[in-house]
Amino acid sequence: MGNIFAGSEIVEIGIQIENNGRDFYNTLVKQSENPKAREVFGFLAGEEEKHIKVFQGILDKTQKFEPQSLDADDYLGYMKTLAGEHIFTQKNQGDKIAQSIKNDKEAIEVAIRFEEDSIVFYAGMKKIVPEYDHKVIDFLIMQEENHLKQLLDMRKLL
Repeated sequence: MGNIFAGSEIVEIGIQIENNGRDFYNTLVKQSENPKAREVFGFLAGEEEKHIKVFQGILDKTQKFEPQSLDADDYLGYMKTLAGEHIFTQKNQGDKIAQSIKNDKEAIEVAIRFEEDSIVFYAGMKKIVPEYDHKVIDFLIMQEENHLKQLLDMRKLL
């Protein structure tokens, strides 16, 4: 199919992932009985909010892509297929997932999996965007790798 996506679409999906992440952590802050865990989850919610702002800044500078060979419905369907089972790409899922978490340790493990999935998602998307947008994708991957490292460090504290 060739390179039919630009970095702007990836960044928009990234913003959705980060919105869900923020909602996920904010719900965990309310649910947790452990003061240290609430502190960690609050920090992570703040990090997600920072990522949203960073990604929005990237989006504002990134070329918008207008699909020409596919109509809009087909294009959106294709993007959803590419996102696959990454639950954080689906709108309003962060809070819903957090409500199903039973304890703080499980919450950290779920968050780690989501960050790892995000890295894999962005790496896969890099293969289908034009080369001039690779820097945008590399930046997204770096942001998620930093977030993953923070989660792994915080898991040791719990």
